[in-house]
Amino acid sequence: MHKRLLVMGFLGLLAASASTVFAADAPVRHLPFAEYQDKMKASWLGKMIGVSWGAPVEWHYIKVMIPEDKVPAWREGMANDAFGQDDLYVEMAFLRSLEQYGYDVSAKQAGIDFANSKYKLWASHKAGRENLRKGIAPPDSGHPQFSEWPDDLGYRIAADFSGLVAPGMPNMAIALGEKFGHITNYGDGVYAGQFIGGMYAEAFFETAPVKIVEAGLKCIPKESQYAEMVRDVLAQYKADPKEWQKAFNFINDKYNKPGYARKTSLSRDRNIDAKINGAFVLIGILYGERDLDKTAILAMRCGQDADCNPSSAVGVIATTYGFSKLPEKYRIGLDETKVFNYTEYNFPKLTEACEKVAREVLAKAGGKVEKDSAGQEVLVIPVVSPRPSALEQSGKPGPISNSKYTPEEMAKIGS
Repeated sequence: MHKRLLVMGFLGLLAASASTVFAADAPVRHLPFAEYQDKMKASWLGKMIGVSWGAPVEWHYIKVMIPEDKVPAWREGMANDAFGQDDLYVEMAFLRSLEQYGYDVSAKQAGIDFANSKYKLWASHKAGRENLRKGIAPPDSGHPQFSEWPDDLGYRIAADFSGLVAPGMPNMAIALGEKFGHITNYGDGVYAGQFIGGMYAEAFFETAPVKIVEAGLKCIPKESQYAEMVRDVLAQYKADPKEWQKAFNFINDKYNKPGYARKTSLSRDRNIDAKINGAFVLIGILYGERDLDKTAILAMRCGQDADCNPSSAVGVIATTYGFSKLPEKYRIGLDETKVFNYTEYNFPKLTEACEKVAREVLAKAGGKVEKDSAGQEVLVIPVVSPRPSALEQSGKPGPISNSKYTPEEMAKIGS
């Protein structure tokens, strides 16, 4: 059967499940809305912490660990350096599409919004936007036939929103990955983001890093190389949870090989493949023992994309705490009035947008909002098993969908 028909069938099943009325005795999770707000806010600050802290050493160390004495010192207010980082503003374009058009925003409209972005981009993000501006609509804009970078980490660093608006709802994060991930990526490049979304969705309820990682793993095809990488890091950790350097050496050797690294940057042998950088995220999450300093530093010390990787790692772990419980040194000096570059959002407006979208996602998933005995809102979230996307591999890609923008749609790009 045509691969894209399988994907569309998957999306159809998700749409059908979203409108399902769950039985009264179906298992549910309860999340006080105030707790959701607190944890979601922590997630964004966690991303800002990680990317700002690692930025001075990004791409400075390739295939070697960053020496401990070369790790930048944390300074008060450093998180404010993230307002100009693509780890934040790219995915805020996706969030903005959801906020403006709703959960059912079409992939084409989301693509138009991304095509109209003004910021500088690299690799899969750049290729995807160029394809959109040529009239190649999603999902083809991220297809290997049109992009050299289908497996890179582009969607992973922009996928946090998918879990932050879907607490405890992995299938909604998966569906958002199908829609937004294929704007710029394909195969493992999409799964990397769906895995991240799945971890965030679980981090609202779970604190144990291993269980959070295992929850993310259930959200992607087990036959994929990305799932293979996750299993490898978990196995290394479980065999020796104290020696992160062993895991680094194993991953660095295996996932720099051509069969795993589909595409690298043009100079200095930089590997921006989603798998190896995703492994470095997991080293921070697993070996960091829920200590934010250690989580950031270990993900950073693995090198390569040494700001994106701690950004993802700290974002996930910060979710398990909540903003109010984060160490004060991270919260001091945060400028909540400054607007993220190229976006409509300062920090309060960003969290308000997530709250709005999360309510719609909850309703689409068959959940509801109730009041507790004190009159406070509580999210009632159906418990479901993750249903991963169909397997696709950039090395042996399926056929394109021949998705193109009409002249009327093209008129909306660059207008």
